[in-house]
Amino acid sequence: MPITNQQVAGHAFLRQLYADAYYPDHVVDQGRAILLRLCERIEAEPPSDVAALYVLTHAATEEFNLLEAEFEAAGSEIETVAREEIAEDFRFVASTYGFPDADVEALIATREW
Repeated sequence: MPITNQQVAGHAFLRQLYADAYYPDHVVDQGRAILLRLCERIEAEPPSDVAALYVLTHAATEEFNLLEAEFEAAGSEIETVAREEIAEDFRFVASTYGFPDADVEALIATREW
């Protein structure tokens, strides 16, 4: 399902990670795909409240947890810069889809990175 929200469609997800050679593009691509799938899920079944949004973001966060092994295998990791960039993109998604007051830490509460 293509993204219909124009803000999301034009957003450069994980921009800082793509700009830093420490993060391999092929792994960052997988992270970007996770965020785009999250947006597709939100558009397909818009959450009725922030608790419903957190269910969706926690599922996406679990995917990032699994992606950590891919970063490590490529000689990288989800460390401070990556954590902040990923969290910022989760915040962007929440805000863009009508939840500007969603707590960033709650959005990614299931993270292991």
